Amino acid sequence: MKYAIIGSGQIGTALARMFAHKNIEVAIANSRGPATLASLAKELGSSVVPQSLQDAYKAEMIFLAVPFPAHKDVAKQFKQWDGKIVVDAMNTLDLSPEERKELGGLLSSEVVEKAFVGARLVKAFNHLPAKQLGTNPAVKGQRQAIFISSNNADASAAVAVVATQLGFAPIELGRLDQGGVLLHVLGGRPGALLFQNLAKLG
Repeated sequence: MKYAIIGSGQIGTALARMFAHKNIEVAIANSRGPATLASLAKELGSSVVPQSLQDAYKAEMIFLAVPFPAHKDVAKQFKQWDGKIVVDAMNTLDLSPEERKELGGLLSSEVVEKAFVGARLVKAFNHLPAKQLGTNPAVKGQRQAIFISSNNADASAAVAVVATQLGFAPIELGRLDQGGVLLHVLGGRPGALLFQNLAKLG
């Protein structure tokens, strides 16, 4: 499976570092073009490949790490996302009241799922700030937990496999409107699992 990260801000860069640490190839792209990612790729090594957005969209699993309002521009690239797995690593803590109203009472991931027609959306890698994601000191028998939620069980399982390869302990929460609620901002307040830096034994 080919992986791509869309967005090179703090979360996108943190994800790229994790792939590089495990020597798993991943494309990374932003709206400014691959030349702007050359220094990051040089720092992280050959497993992180700067690409154009058009090339990055060819990956089977895409990690969406852009500011939440920008997801609409990404989604517009295809009328049909043909079963690609889109990993929603975004948060909505910084939305204005007007932007929050546009959610229409839905979870932000439900809005993203509607925008990416035909994609299999998975909420993951969003519950910690970038500076904490993947940075826990190694403790024997423990791994940093990553929470995963999706309306598609197969897509959730596929992301869990990647999370394991990256050194995390995946914990699947079920559907977006059930366990996934804990990974969302509701009424301007973070869900119960946001910012919870937990470890799992075994």
